[in-house]
Amino acid sequence: MESHLNQLTCGNGVRHTIKITVVNSSLNASAKNHSQRFPLPISPLPPISFHPTPCSIRYSRKIFHLILHRKFHYFPGSVKTCVFFIDGRHAPRRRCCTLQGKMQALRKASFRSDKLQPVLVQLTDGRSYASAATHFSGGSDPRHFKHQDLELHSSKKLQKKPDFGKLIFGRHFSDHMLDVAWSESHGWGVPRIGPIRNIELHPAAKVLHYALELFEGMKAYYGDDGKVRLFRPDQNMERMQTSAKRTSLPDFDGNELTRCIAQLIDADRSWVPQSPASSLYVRPTFIGTEGTLGVARSKEALLYVITGPVGPYFPTGLKPVSLLADPQHVRSWPGGAGAYKMGSNYAPTIHVQKEAEKQGCQQVLWLHGDDHQVTEVGTMNVMVFWINENGEKELVTAPLDGLILPGVTRNSLLALSREWGEFKVSERNFTMGDIEKAVEQKRLIEFFGCGTACVVCPVHNILYAGRNIKIPVPNEKASLSGRFLRTLNDITYGRVRGHPWAVDIDELIATVPVSERIAVKSR
Repeated sequence: MESHLNQLTCGNGVRHTIKITVVNSSLNASAKNHSQRFPLPISPLPPISFHPTPCSIRYSRKIFHLILHRKFHYFPGSVKTCVFFIDGRHAPRRRCCTLQGKMQALRKASFRSDKLQPVLVQLTDGRSYASAATHFSGGSDPRHFKHQDLELHSSKKLQKKPDFGKLIFGRHFSDHMLDVAWSESHGWGVPRIGPIRNIELHPAAKVLHYALELFEGMKAYYGDDGKVRLFRPDQNMERMQTSAKRTSLPDFDGNELTRCIAQLIDADRSWVPQSPASSLYVRPTFIGTEGTLGVARSKEALLYVITGPVGPYFPTGLKPVSLLADPQHVRSWPGGAGAYKMGSNYAPTIHVQKEAEKQGCQQVLWLHGDDHQVTEVGTMNVMVFWINENGEKELVTAPLDGLILPGVTRNSLLALSREWGEFKVSERNFTMGDIEKAVEQKRLIEFFGCGTACVVCPVHNILYAGRNIKIPVPNEKASLSGRFLRTLNDITYGRVRGHPWAVDIDELIATVPVSERIAVKSR
């Protein structure tokens, strides 16, 4: 056994010193007899930390044993002794100050047998009150924040919800936000969910002067079965970590952030539109906040997440758009930061977008190089479906060579195409010359953008070198883009049962790491 003293602050604000004993191979006699009736795996444990929750219990002279099957059993044992089998999840967030209330809350919690671990806790004062415990692997680590540390402060003043049938993208925000601070001297702080609020920054904050900032875009969907799901959150976390490294912002555990985001969505579950075409948009953001001038990495940072309901990108069905393709405007270049989701990649495009609108176009088709390679459209990846010069049906998109963003939707459409196996799938460079030739020879079938906001966006015209190139637009039901849209909608809204891309937020809040839950297969 290994014992050490910890200070514990209870939900009622009282501090107590507790002796924590980690049981490596056996429990005391009472617990051992009881565990034989309810066999559970026992394995060596590292030192553990205890986190206070709003729930307080008076332990008195009884030993409490948390076991599987959603039951809470207790039996006489040593004075001031408690045995828990901890599964790495917060105890229920319900406030209950009585033993009976706490037991009722625990009965409603679900636990995984393969995650349960025995912990023996002895209180130094038999009359003391202690808060529920959560398990940390190896103790609290300032290098990474933990979902199990999460503090939830519910908003006392809830907003009036908008008409979910008339939503405008980015105009409405839910009641709560998630934030966690970082500093070079103290590492990561405690993640907190609280009322959405303004952020206070020093006027010299590096994000304001040197664009030390990055963000992500994800969605949560209310399924036909009443469950709320995130779409491939592991992909967003991987991309966000890559962007953080490029911006010299600190690393974090993507699994832990995903679980915190799931908890945020759970807090604002009523903001998830119950519509087969709408969703809750999730915007994780990471900024350098150190209040000093000078081009250097930020020694302070803030990671925060806001959410808000959004309607369908095309309320009346897929609507083709017109593009301006002007090679004098370049979005990214070799060795640059075009492959990272940073705000600095978007601000310079706004002026060009306005120029496109003046010429009657809705979006910009970004080109690169002397041969005018097709890279992206607006803020989306580009895909072309055609019959190539070898007579094969082919879906082609620009490669991940540092010029384009590795889109989650892009990755998903490529994976679906390879799974279907009905046409060739290529990630390679192609040019405006290739597009013009395919149109002239009537080999071009479809041209569309893809991204989180719209999923797919068909194109019907490209204004290039002073002339309009007419792009064929198949009927939505017969088009490949329409098939992609229907397939992804079936996955995100839970119509395809058990699909690994659609992750139930309740499972994320539980003990299973997202890396174990999601098994993305891209061939």
